[in-house]
Amino acid sequence: MTTPEDTRDVRRLIFTYRSYTPIPFLLVMIWFAQPTPLSMVVGFAVAFVGEIIRFWGVSIVGAETRTTGRVGGTFLITSGPFSYVRNPLYLGNMLLYAGVGVMSMALYPWLLVIAIVWFYIQYYLIVTKEEEYLIERFGSEYEEYRLNVRRFIPRVIPYRPARPGAKGANPAEGMASERRTLQAILLVTAAIVAKYLWLQRGA
Repeated sequence: MTTPEDTRDVRRLIFTYRSYTPIPFLLVMIWFAQPTPLSMVVGFAVAFVGEIIRFWGVSIVGAETRTTGRVGGTFLITSGPFSYVRNPLYLGNMLLYAGVGVMSMALYPWLLVIAIVWFYIQYYLIVTKEEEYLIERFGSEYEEYRLNVRRFIPRVIPYRPARPGAKGANPAEGMASERRTLQAILLVTAAIVAKYLWLQRGA
């Protein structure tokens, strides 16, 4: 149930529409794309790393990653990529968008810089909202985790909590949750490759 406080909190609004905010950037990146073979290879590699991180995370969290209502979560996940960084899905997203920006070379480097700054601010605001919920729900267990694992900068050595993680990885569940993201990545990549081929014909 949405409370009056929720409706006045811009962070909840950003959380609700977080799946749509990349669309304008992706459209501009495709329209103004000036890709090269090197930019496509390097950019795809960066995006691929981002998607690997995302897929690992959603294989544990599952369908809860698609929530658009109130911020929440059934379990405190501290295993898998969450043992290295508190928000691996958002880190993966930022790598995905950066990879697409490098692939397309659209209005480079300014569009890429603007996109990275925008998504960092967006995810920072979302994360602060999520942390309020996690502190309230999981208390000292989350506080201990937060003290040992950073928001966006991964640890070198994985965090080992006193209690084992509540959930393990389930690739089938991850694939079911990640299908739309994978389709979007393939569509955007195909559009950038098509733009490259079109530009080559006119060269």
